[in-house]
Amino acid sequence: MKKYYYIAFLFLCFSILPKDVFSQENRGNLCVEFYGDTVCLANNLIKKIDYKTKINEENITVLYNQINDLESSTIVVNLLAYKTKLNLNDWIFYQLVRKTANQICPKKDNYNTYTFYKWFFMSKSGYDTKLIFDKGKPLLYIRSDENVYDIPYFILENKQYICLNYHDFKVINFEKEKLHPIDILITEAQKPFSYKVTQMPNFTPNTYSEKDLSFTYKEKTYHFKVKLNDQVQQIFKNYPVVDFESYFNIPLSKETYSSLIPFLKINIQNLSQKDGIDYLMHFTRYAFLYENDQDNFGKEKRMSPEQTLLFEHSDCDDRASLFFYLVKEIYNLPMIAVLYPTHITIAVQFEKPEGKPIEFNGRKYSICDPTPQKVDLLIGQVSAELSKTAFQVVYEYIPIIK
Repeated sequence: MKKYYYIAFLFLCFSILPKDVFSQENRGNLCVEFYGDTVCLANNLIKKIDYKTKINEENITVLYNQINDLESSTIVVNLLAYKTKLNLNDWIFYQLVRKTANQICPKKDNYNTYTFYKWFFMSKSGYDTKLIFDKGKPLLYIRSDENVYDIPYFILENKQYICLNYHDFKVINFEKEKLHPIDILITEAQKPFSYKVTQMPNFTPNTYSEKDLSFTYKEKTYHFKVKLNDQVQQIFKNYPVVDFESYFNIPLSKETYSSLIPFLKINIQNLSQKDGIDYLMHFTRYAFLYENDQDNFGKEKRMSPEQTLLFEHSDCDDRASLFFYLVKEIYNLPMIAVLYPTHITIAVQFEKPEGKPIEFNGRKYSICDPTPQKVDLLIGQVSAELSKTAFQVVYEYIPIIK
């Protein structure tokens, strides 16, 4: 009997929807520009929700059933094929889904429909997502098992769900609102989402511009022309604060890497290992201007190594990630991230430690502070203000011996 009630309910829902809820006006290819690449996802008739349609809790099930057709399945298949082909991390893949949703329904025209498509494509791509309406505003949550900070989340059946679109809202009190996810069973939506970015997109070379960097080391000035891509800023625009391991290991894009790392290697090829790391430490200190995140962005923001190269100003978090990346890439030595109440720095394991080493898990690490201080600190030295301050090791990197 329940089955017949459900069918009657769906019939009623369909009958109250406007006749022009769905349009089939787009008869061309659905193609998305994705960081220098054109991704074509469908070449047939695309069924689109009319941008004037109001999407809410009452009609969401009907709309889902309407677009859950062969055409949408083709889009999902092609999204996943592109993800596999380029080995996209989840965060980068989500940027592709965002662009796809925006191509079908621009965010500026109808935010609810745009969010609905994001939820649909992420769910059908296998991610455990939840769509919640707060006074008519759609909140998109996704399951993640990782440590993510300064972002709304809730726990459901011992699973953590993190809000993907919280940055679009400034008036919602996420802590006080009661969350009621839309109850639609999507069998594909099973896996958690990862914020780890271990590979950058292959930006086309003509989308890069050159930036002049210079610093002085032992009375000699070194100049660099580093190729940088502004699209990196778009990728990480709404990237949350993640744990140190995740953001320390975000790599440089291909062109940026090729314009910087080989030249650093040339400049240190005749130096001892310790002097070479001292050179990288001074590069990271003095090739950029210092400014804390509150003054620079108005909030805490951990930047990837390439973002640090892009910005004119950066703080200790950003320089620590860049220095860590340079030492890992060029020397691949064991390192730890050392967190003080107001500062973070890097310590490196040398064959013979310098200064007063930090002993951790049976290894001795020497402080190599990549942030400028009142005096030019040597390897093994910490600023006078921090010399008696308690700290904690928040990340340890041990190279994998192949």
